Amino acid sequence: MLKDNLKALRKARGLSQQDLAEKCNVVRQTVSKWEQGLSVPDSQMLLVLSEVLQVPVNAILEVAPVEAAEPTGSLPQKSEVLNRQTGRKILHWLMISLLAAIAAGFTVLGVFGSAYLGWDFSDPEIAVVGTILHGLEWVFVRTAPIAVMALLPGIFLTRKKKEA
Repeated sequence: MLKDNLKALRKARGLSQQDLAEKCNVVRQTVSKWEQGLSVPDSQMLLVLSEVLQVPVNAILEVAPVEAAEPTGSLPQKSEVLNRQTGRKILHWLMISLLAAIAAGFTVLGVFGSAYLGWDFSDPEIAVVGTILHGLEWVFVRTAPIAVMALLPGIFLTRKKKEA
């Protein structure tokens, strides 16, 4: 995988993330994100990495050697596929986080209830705050089940597929 190859090649050349970042004219955090799989270098940056690490692009991408008959658009296509896979992973964890937040919201409502209902609403400022809280709670209780019904299949569909 790109992130593992990049890290191994960098270490094999005795370069720190900072050293590689300087040679590629990017910040160290960018190299870190590549090595963590949070982002991928674009096709132009892959060429720069190939030159800096003194290896063919294929060694970074872990693909078979490019044959002469293969179209030149393959490198940007590979980069696009990697970007899509990273986006899928981020979306998957975002949906899991949202599902956890909904569960936490229902837990808080179950434990504490609607405490604002016991407030003295004769003060206009308290009445406004209480009304806003009641409206937010109403929207949450009505929309959360729909969101859960959408999130569960979404989490299932964006999970990492087992490689054969």
